[in-house]
Amino acid sequence: MKICLVTTFPPSQGGLSEYGLHLAEELRRNPFITLTILADRTSTPQPELEGYDVQRCWSFDDPSTALRLLTTLAKLKPDVVWFNLLFSTFGRKPLNAFMGLLTPLFARLSGRYTHVTLHHLMDTVDLKDAGIRHPRFYRAAGAVATRMLLLSNSVSVLMPGYRRILSEKYGHENVHVRSHGVLTRRPEYPDFSRRGNPEHRILAFGKWGTYKRLELMLDSFQAVANVLPNTKLIIAGGDHPQAAGYVKSVKEKCAGNPAIEFTGYVHEDDLPDLFQSCSVAVMPYSSSTGCSGVAHLACAYGVPIVCADLPDFRQMADG
Repeated sequence: MKICLVTTFPPSQGGLSEYGLHLAEELRRNPFITLTILADRTSTPQPELEGYDVQRCWSFDDPSTALRLLTTLAKLKPDVVWFNLLFSTFGRKPLNAFMGLLTPLFARLSGRYTHVTLHHLMDTVDLKDAGIRHPRFYRAAGAVATRMLLLSNSVSVLMPGYRRILSEKYGHENVHVRSHGVLTRRPEYPDFSRRGNPEHRILAFGKWGTYKRLELMLDSFQAVANVLPNTKLIIAGGDHPQAAGYVKSVKEKCAGNPAIEFTGYVHEDDLPDLFQSCSVAVMPYSSSTGCSGVAHLACAYGVPIVCADLPDFRQMADG
């Protein structure tokens, strides 16, 4: 069977690139599958990961993305096209994002079996909290895009509540629940010898600036540090695409404080060391846009989590 996986893919740092890597890793283990990854272009040419057939045939915020993907699919003639998607996978600009999300439908109409892994729903996102200026317009466009995605042969979501929404509101039964998984070959035992040695490290990991912000956490950390001085706050990750410069501005405010460390982007190979060196992971989000990859990474390495009391997080915990 020949499968084309449409996803952001390392060394790209686009949303879901790490998840796309792990999907590809599992698919290529099957000797009966021939896998080609249709990935996003990077701003500067970089070596591809060894062992993967990668064609970088589309770009973020490019209005011609759908056409480029369909042209590539026509040449490759796969049996299955698998899309790994957020609503913002193909663009920040509404029209570019919307046109990209029509690609699964166009691919099916061209005779390909299409499957979509959909990581969040517009119905559950707090658009104002995410920094969207025209939430009613986005909500309407999101409903149309959702209906178009549901015209794929099959759709996977990561939480039961999402399947219920798609079934009850949109009337589609071709939706399946697939657990997110821990993104490692096997969960790791916690390395307790590193906790509190030489300090307790509190990890905050994400793309910051919209519904993931650092101000409340910094205030809370100061209160913790007053009681437990042997504590360090590690802020990992960078800006959300809609909040350019946010992390830099926060870093400037924290300059001179040795108890706060900014790591920037963390490479996939460095994730085990980062999580195993920390005593607790914190998720100070004011809303959620789906099943949290950070939470699943923390679970994989046995790191306890302190998070906001949000419906999506409760679903993950109950699941």
